[in-house]
Parts: sequence; C-alpha cells; structure tokens
Amino acid sequence: MNLKRRKFLFLSSLGTFSAGFLGWKYLLQNNQSIPTPDIAIAAIPPKKDLLLRFVSVADTGTGARGQYDVAKAMTNYYQQNPYNLVVLAGDNIYTNGEIEKINAVFERPYQYLLKQGVKFQACLGNHDIRTANGDLQVRYAGFNMKGRYYTFSRGSVQFFALDTNSNADWKNQLTWLEKELSTSKSPWKVVFGHHPIYASGHYGSNPDFIKTFTPLFKKYSVQLYINGHEHHYERTRAIDGTTYLICGAGAGNRSVGKSEWTEYSTSNLSFATYEVFPDRIELNGIDTSFRVFDRGVIKLKST
Repeated sequence: MNLKRRKFLFLSSLGTFSAGFLGWKYLLQNNQSIPTPDIAIAAIPPKKDLLLRFVSVADTGTGARGQYDVAKAMTNYYQQNPYNLVVLAGDNIYTNGEIEKINAVFERPYQYLLKQGVKFQACLGNHDIRTANGDLQVRYAGFNMKGRYYTFSRGSVQFFALDTNSNADWKNQLTWLEKELSTSKSPWKVVFGHHPIYASGHYGSNPDFIKTFTPLFKKYSVQLYINGHEHHYERTRAIDGTTYLICGAGAGNRSVGKSEWTEYSTSNLSFATYEVFPDRIELNGIDTSFRVFDRGVIKLKST
C-alpha cells in the first residue's frame, strides 16, 4: 500500500470517529436517547488502594433543563471515572411525588447511567411524601429502597438511609439507627437523608437535628452525612469527626452564604463525587461545565 493511500484511510477513520462522537454529543445535549458508544473509551488505570467510587445528588426531580445538565455532567464523569452507585438524597419527584412522572424525572435523564448498571439508592424528601406518603416511591424498583429507612454496604463502606421528614417514625427509626451503628463492623460509615443538619442557605441549620444526630455520629464514628433540601452545594469542616455535605443543586439552585464551619459553598448546579480509600475519602464538587470547583479529604479518624 502506498503512502498516499495509507494517509487517506487514516484520515477517513478519523472522520468516522469524529462524526460518531459529535452525533452522540448532540443527543446528550438535547436530552434524546443516548446509545451505548460503539467505540470503547480507553480505561483509566485504577487508582492504588481505591475501595469504592460513588456520587451523590439531591433535589433532582424536575424534569427540566437544570436536571438534564447535571445528569450530563454525571455521565461525563462516569465515562472518565466509572462508578456504580448514586446516593439520591430526596425530592426525587417534584412537585408532589407523583410516581407517574418517573420517566421524565428519573428514567430519561439518567438513562445512560442506568443502562450501564449504575444503582441509585434513594431516600424520601418533603416533596416525595405529598402523594401516598411516598409509599409508591419506596416500592419503585429503580430507587432500591428497602423501606423508609434502611442500610446497605459496599465493601468497607456501610450506608444508612434516613427518613428525615416531619412525619417520620422517629422513635423506632432512632432506635434502629443507634442499633445499626453500634453493631456495624465497617470502618467507613455514611449516613444520608434529605434534610440538613448544618447549612448556610435558605433554611439554615436545624438545632433539633444537631441535638439528635451529632451525639450519635460522634459516638459511633460516622465520617460523612449527605443531604439535600437546600438547593446549593456546601461542605463543612469535620465537626466532631463528621463532615456534612449538601448536594441539593441537582436541578435548581438558590443562593448560599458561609458559616464558621463552612469549608466551601456555592449555588452552582452540581453533584458530588467520592473516592474511598482505606484511610481517607477524596471528594469533589463538579458543576455543569464539568469543572471541579471543590476538593476535600475526609480522614478515617478525624479529631
């Protein structure tokens, strides 16, 4: 084969690849069905000692452009850093938790991730309980809820999902939570619920939750609490060993300030990522332009 012919075939193959990539990108940007790419993306070498990678997002269920923009950013991150778990921290279906909207507010925006086998673990937000007290969402297979509050493990990480709504079964739930925390053998403990404990936004911190939860988190070495409700991103410093992470700008946003315990806050539409190692969790805040705007480290044992 002469040099000119080899050059022509090489350039033709590049053109075919570019057309396919741009076509896929157009579908993603316009909220259309996203096919599995025909051309495999080169795998990034695994990080040494990485135990688990997951992401979190909340207040997502609008079906509007903001949600799709964040979903696109989550897909972009997945293609570079594969993960198989999303913590979905409530208000999964706006405005009244109507399960008939599930395609528009969950199955379509996250269709690429769902096709890859990514598992969403949800909890109930205040909007979710407006219809049938959220029972239809609890039973919806895509949210993988074992009840209104439940626990599950991924390797060395144990997650505890809470119902933080005002009508929750608080007596039994708190008894259950302390029992599960006290018997957990996992070095990493992550609790998530919809409502904030510490926050610098529209609702602010919850004194009752501070009184209720923080002693338990300190006693049983909970390293991370994840929530939504506030439509912003906020990461606290470690407070008695626990970092509090708000990821409620998953579809819409509101302004946010700062408190003495705030490490980073922004109103940008965004989600959070976590890479768990034996001695630390490395977390990032990522916005809809795929920009990493915050980086933090949670130590296994923090003073």
